[in-house]
Amino acid sequence: MFPVLARIGRRRALQGAVAVLAVCGLLLWWLLPTGAPAPKGEITFSTGVRTGVYQRYGVLLEEALRRDMPELAVRLQTSQGSQENLARVASGDADFTIATADAVAKYQRSGRKGADRLRGCARLYDDYVQLVVPKDSEIRSVADLRGRQVAVGQEGSGVRLVSNRLLTAAGLDPERDVKPVSIGIDTMPGRLEARTIDAFFWSGGLPTSAVRDLSERMPVRLVPLGPELVEALQKPGDITRYYRSAVMPADAYAKVSNHAAVPTVAVANLLVTTDRTDPELTKRFTETVIASRDRIGRQVHAAQLVDLRTAIYTDPLPLHEGAALYYRSAKP
Repeated sequence: MFPVLARIGRRRALQGAVAVLAVCGLLLWWLLPTGAPAPKGEITFSTGVRTGVYQRYGVLLEEALRRDMPELAVRLQTSQGSQENLARVASGDADFTIATADAVAKYQRSGRKGADRLRGCARLYDDYVQLVVPKDSEIRSVADLRGRQVAVGQEGSGVRLVSNRLLTAAGLDPERDVKPVSIGIDTMPGRLEARTIDAFFWSGGLPTSAVRDLSERMPVRLVPLGPELVEALQKPGDITRYYRSAVMPADAYAKVSNHAAVPTVAVANLLVTTDRTDPELTKRFTETVIASRDRIGRQVHAAQLVDLRTAIYTDPLPLHEGAALYYRSAKP
């Protein structure tokens, strides 16, 4: 009898010891940090002109990053647009940026410094080309811009790149057949309102606040950029393959006088970094971009179009290894 009781006592003691060890293990798992350490330090995010969608998106994304990675400081740096953004990231003057796919392809084709080190993190949303004129203007097509004062975007901007291509596709020389004005969306509306320009090109998400605000101050119209223009724009194998026909919905701008959907040209925006950027930082940065879509989208409508299922397609850039890690862990 006593040996039996001893065996039972030993068994209970062993079970108790196992239970204590299990509890200690759980406590250690809970108290000690696991996985990769949270990113620290400071990074620079190159955005765009002060009143453009890139800058507004950057401000809201910085807020989301601050919540998700509180030990990481994100410095926003305004720019003239996609082409300048790419030069900054490629040279190491910025860590992350947004640029249009056509601007990326041009940067690569030109053999610019650091082009081979550029990497994609996510396909974000599409930019829509908007050719804005006063409602009473006689301009009905891109060809009608001949001899006119036209704001075509600043040097180094994606707007300048696509506006020059559209003018060429319409049979116009961007330097000789129009009077190009090198300004950005921060000053374009005021110049149109003052009638010191006849039209301006803008390429951005919908709606762009500067265009919306202008339409509330004066009657304006969006000039259609139809499929025939897109067809003339595209060349097999050229970087213009990143342009596609699209339609701006009638409700994109409530006060624009078209009151109907407007055909146009669209091009994808990419979140860009380089192969120098730490994989864990890139993984978490990409995760925040996807996770903050709805919160940012309430203020920047274009951000609502960020989609996990399409974000992985960053052509013409290879996907950064850190972003690839995130997508593998976040399969829908």
